Amino acid sequence: METGSWRDVGLICWCGWILASPLLCERLAELLCWSVGRAGLAGDRAGCYRDGGPVLPSRFCVFFYYFWIRHIYRENRGGPGPAAAGAEEQAEPRPGAAALLVTAHPDDECMFFAPAVLRLAARGPVHLLCLSTGNFYNQGEVRKKELLQSCAVLGIPSSCVTILDHRFPPVLRRPLSSWYRRKASDLPDHPGVQWDPELIALLILKHIKIRDINLVMTFDKTGVSGHANHTAVYYAVRRLCSEKKLPNECQALVLESTNVIRKYISILDLPISWLRPHYVMYILQSQEYQQARAAMYCHQTQLLWFRRFYLYVSRYMVINTFHLLSH
Repeated sequence: METGSWRDVGLICWCGWILASPLLCERLAELLCWSVGRAGLAGDRAGCYRDGGPVLPSRFCVFFYYFWIRHIYRENRGGPGPAAAGAEEQAEPRPGAAALLVTAHPDDECMFFAPAVLRLAARGPVHLLCLSTGNFYNQGEVRKKELLQSCAVLGIPSSCVTILDHRFPPVLRRPLSSWYRRKASDLPDHPGVQWDPELIALLILKHIKIRDINLVMTFDKTGVSGHANHTAVYYAVRRLCSEKKLPNECQALVLESTNVIRKYISILDLPISWLRPHYVMYILQSQEYQQARAAMYCHQTQLLWFRRFYLYVSRYMVINTFHLLSH
């Protein structure tokens, strides 16, 4: 396991101890009082709680964690989150940057990037390049309309939204032959198809030049959910950076993927995200979170039960941390 993974495990255990410690300390205190009472050195078990001694440290830890989260929230009002001690060199993208969000499917913009989009849209123009219509279940036309509605809720006008439609014949959908996997040059919504990073890189670069973009955001190499289409977008942007094809003033940010525990503890992940190195962090306030949920509800075709659950427990509905891809 990598060092970062071990650090994550340690932080999660520490946070779990903080949240569970009141119950544990009360049980230990109860056992202690019961033992002492049997020896004739103290009163009944309940007497131990009236003084509050053993339980106070655990309660203090819970209150400390709660006020720590509140402190980070207050520091974050109106802009990106504060940089932690181990933060990367800069604290945030340049003010007023024309931002381009590159996603693989409709609903990615609100399921994963809502905190960044809402904050950046309040400060400058945000453009969206969606590389497919999400036509895996032949719902592409409906999902395009849902995407435009979602973007309107997030503050991205329809004139700033580009949806690419690279379909392939339905007869090839079942099964996908190995030949098609090698030869396909389009971008179908399919987790079994490896998108061509060179093609994606060309499409992104063209969009950057047309829209005069100086900030690009997309997934990292894990793609948050591990979807092959997500990771393909990352490798395309990384190719542009490594080959120095991006304009000199253009920055590329990738959304940090977390392990499954951190992914589903919502706002409780905030101190962990703050402690870990990052280039910039975006945190939503309560009203903005409701806005992000409203954007996801525009995607009615995707609102299965587990996605409804996701809206309440995922950190990505509240927190975005990004890393900078160097040129």
